[in-house]
Amino acid sequence: MNAILIPAYKPDMKLVDLTNRLLTHDDLKMVVVDDGSGEAFQNVFQALDPRVHLISYPVNKGKGGALKTGIRYIYENMPECERLVTADADGQHKYEDIRNVIDKSIASPGALILGSREFDGNVPFRSKFGNFMTRQVFAIASGVKVRDTQTGLRGFDRKGMEVFLDVPGDRYEYEINVLLTAARAEIPIQEITIETVYINENESSHFHPIKDSFKIYACILKFACSSLISFVVDYLLFLLFSSFLGTVVSNLLARLISASVNFTLNRKVVFKGNEDTIPAIIKYAILALIVLAVDTAILKLLTDVFGWNKALSKVITEFVVFLINFPVQGRIVYRKHKNN
Repeated sequence: MNAILIPAYKPDMKLVDLTNRLLTHDDLKMVVVDDGSGEAFQNVFQALDPRVHLISYPVNKGKGGALKTGIRYIYENMPECERLVTADADGQHKYEDIRNVIDKSIASPGALILGSREFDGNVPFRSKFGNFMTRQVFAIASGVKVRDTQTGLRGFDRKGMEVFLDVPGDRYEYEINVLLTAARAEIPIQEITIETVYINENESSHFHPIKDSFKIYACILKFACSSLISFVVDYLLFLLFSSFLGTVVSNLLARLISASVNFTLNRKVVFKGNEDTIPAIIKYAILALIVLAVDTAILKLLTDVFGWNKALSKVITEFVVFLINFPVQGRIVYRKHKNN
């Protein structure tokens, strides 16, 4: 048995049409979450087939909140459902594509299946640009490339339900946080192509480009802040030590002190992984030694070979280190393990 979960905020009758067609299959159970749509939209929910499990609450929680509410309901009350497929209520996910995601999920136990759009044809600019940006951020953050990070059409099994219940985020950032969690927990992410559908320039979307994009990029922004704090500590100590010590020794001492600051901030604030402390420290130390060697080599090249100013050379070197550190730390050092 499979469950279909549809979070709905101020939907129209396309939701009823989709659920009615899906209910023609005996292997499906339908769950719709009314995400605080209000009285004006109750006629749509009242038109749903009685076989649809409807969850309603008065105040809008956001798409992430609605998804987690539905996932928890299915996980706790429908043990017969071996997998779950999430779909949007606005008509962007076609019946045939939902069935294809179900079939792919059945054929790929343990994987997270994405119904990914090609973004060809007449695609609104904000949708095409938004997906391009989040795709690049996700690739940097996780080391995994996917074509459509913002798709709401996803399939996963009961183990995925358990893992994704603990993913932070109440609005659209929840969906990219799910991808980050899956990548770090080594849950395979697979994609199948679905039709790209936008209705009236996607005017029904409740995505707020500035507010929701900020939340989506929160992980890399927090890492950047953590790196900036560690850089300031490292930079000031390097300048202090280099006033009476050589370049290599100064860089080593400054890095040892700033590394402890960086490790603590990333572990507690940025990645929030469940890796045990000692293994995380060991892997961080190995990474730090590798990065230190690269860092020192670049710094020596810029200062001793090219004769550049030490302060400028340090800034350039740390930028290169930042580009290396973010994906490696998130993917290896602070990764989340799948629950056994």
